[in-house]
Amino acid sequence: MVRASYDVSIFLNVPVDREYQPVFDALIFAVHDCGFVARTTLESEDATEVRIQKLYQLIAESKYGIHDISRTALDPKNKLPRFNMPLELGIFLGAKRFGAPPHRNKRALILDRAPYRYQKFCSDIAGQDIQAHHNQIKEVIRCVRNWLHRNPEATNQILPSADYIYKRYQLFRRQLPSLCKKTGLVIDDLQFIDYRAFVLAWLRTNPMWEALKSDVQ
Repeated sequence: MVRASYDVSIFLNVPVDREYQPVFDALIFAVHDCGFVARTTLESEDATEVRIQKLYQLIAESKYGIHDISRTALDPKNKLPRFNMPLELGIFLGAKRFGAPPHRNKRALILDRAPYRYQKFCSDIAGQDIQAHHNQIKEVIRCVRNWLHRNPEATNQILPSADYIYKRYQLFRRQLPSLCKKTGLVIDDLQFIDYRAFVLAWLRTNPMWEALKSDVQ
């Protein structure tokens, strides 16, 4: 299991459906390529643990949170919306507002698929800075990179551009099938912990600053 300190843990409150998977995969890569650790409820499974308790624990262990509310829409089958993501966002904001001193420094990135769409179903957050990714991988990477770069604790630190991280992600995706083949895993059936392990392994052999040095030389 990946062990991460509170200061680098990012709680991912995002959809987990097949349609969102490409965005999810890019988001995980961007988080780790920027030096942080992605955390989700998918990292462990325990039938004795109530899901809401797992959420409380992850939020307590994470200084940062990325909340994608783009799947808040009517389900075509039951005609009801899914509100898991707004609920988890609310828990995160509540922890920041009412939690112990360390939690009052929590920071969040709120994503949606189009600008101002959220105002129609969650107007209480209308005063906050919501980023639109338009379901585009490159835009998700840009949103994550720029948000982390604007982190007050990142003052005087350099993060490569979103375009550069995107190019690294493309290279990783080209190499992922061969990595899966070596371990007998199927790329379309990778679990979150498998995919994160591949990202971490690839980043260890392709560190950001070594790549930058080679581009300069």
